[in-house]
Amino acid sequence: MLREALPQVKGTLPGPNAKKILEKRAQVMPGAIKSIYPLVIKRGEGAMFEDVDGNIFLDWVGGVGVLNIGYSHPQLVEAVQAQAEKYFHSMMNITTHEGYIKLADKMNKIVPVKGGKKKTMFANSGAEADENAVKIARSYTGRPNIMVFSGAFHGRTQLTMTMTAKKAYAIGMGPFPDGIYRAEFPNMYRTPDPAMSEKEALAYYVGQIEKAFIEAAPADSFAAIVFEPVQGEGGFVPAPIEWVKAVREICDKHGILMVTDEVQTGWARSGRMFASTYYKEEGCPPDIMTTAKSIAGGLPLSAVTARAEIMDGVTGGTIGGTYNGNALSTASALALIDVMIKEDYPAKALAISEKCNKKFSTWKNKYKVIGDVRGTGAMMGIEFVSDKKTKKPDADIVNKIVAEAWTQGLVLESAGTYGNVIRFLCPLCVTDKQLDAGLKIFEAAIAKYAKTPAKKKAK
Repeated sequence: MLREALPQVKGTLPGPNAKKILEKRAQVMPGAIKSIYPLVIKRGEGAMFEDVDGNIFLDWVGGVGVLNIGYSHPQLVEAVQAQAEKYFHSMMNITTHEGYIKLADKMNKIVPVKGGKKKTMFANSGAEADENAVKIARSYTGRPNIMVFSGAFHGRTQLTMTMTAKKAYAIGMGPFPDGIYRAEFPNMYRTPDPAMSEKEALAYYVGQIEKAFIEAAPADSFAAIVFEPVQGEGGFVPAPIEWVKAVREICDKHGILMVTDEVQTGWARSGRMFASTYYKEEGCPPDIMTTAKSIAGGLPLSAVTARAEIMDGVTGGTIGGTYNGNALSTASALALIDVMIKEDYPAKALAISEKCNKKFSTWKNKYKVIGDVRGTGAMMGIEFVSDKKTKKPDADIVNKIVAEAWTQGLVLESAGTYGNVIRFLCPLCVTDKQLDAGLKIFEAAIAKYAKTPAKKKAK
């Protein structure tokens, strides 16, 4: 059974069947839509997938955070099949369908945004959700400007490309929309001065927001401050809770909306259903939260949730869209929420995190090439460096490790501003044996390319 299988690679990759399909891909698809691996999936179950040549892979990327519940969960499959027999689509601007209403109601109950009564709208992708959050914030506040951060990734639409820090995603795409300003995100591994204490570093990063009000645009011109609780493309850098508290205070002081982009951190990945739950527990919840990726187990869907006062303050006709809240996607999302609550997926994330963090921390002490291990819950990153003192990024070894691991049946992916972080986004339904197999392959790849192990400390 594929759901319980372990990685198994039969021969040279890609195999003959995959080669044919990949050749066709090159003929019919734009080369700008890049593929990291020459892999062609045939079927998937749980944390595993089989390619068209019969090779079996353990997936630690999960569609970049889309498959927290794994491939082909039976309850989701059943829910989608049942809905498909009724109708595929009903546009909410024309005909109301109950799935949208039921899902919005559930979201309003579980999403940890500030306020009592909440409302939710749906879109199709993370970028759409983030763009709609900006539109909602601007419409509600009547203000034009948005603050984002270094290391941020918010999407590939024209607006979200502007919000995204890494401009490799926006080459030749200008001119860009106005009103987007950037401050420095609190990367506690790469503080501006290595001698800084944690308290000094946090004060510096909070000061960068205040500095933007002086040098970029006045505080009272900002509609929202938008950030990821754990930066994805930025290198899996978590936002320190004390910094989040400070952002909440700044927003409250100046009438700015705090927006958390949980496109990747949402749906049990963090050890809570949403990372913003940690903020609510600490008294600093967001005003608006966006989510996507794992929301529907692989079907296109995203959501924006805010208190009713904010949502009701949006100009009519400025939000919504043809496929938003599609009937098949909402059916899958309703089933996903049911499964994640009943089977306590946040607890699964914490158990995986505990096991992996112990192993990753051991590697950090063992190998000179590992500079930092970080994350929240089962959203973890390992940063590779050529020198631990200078923290010089080493993207080359990351590329080698990723390439080596997939030949042994483990699919990894890099991240980070410098491409020197390996991300962990394994489906949370992974078995203990599969996780152990993945850790073994991963360390073997590190050991192969780590030139010298770190010296053992004297007893």
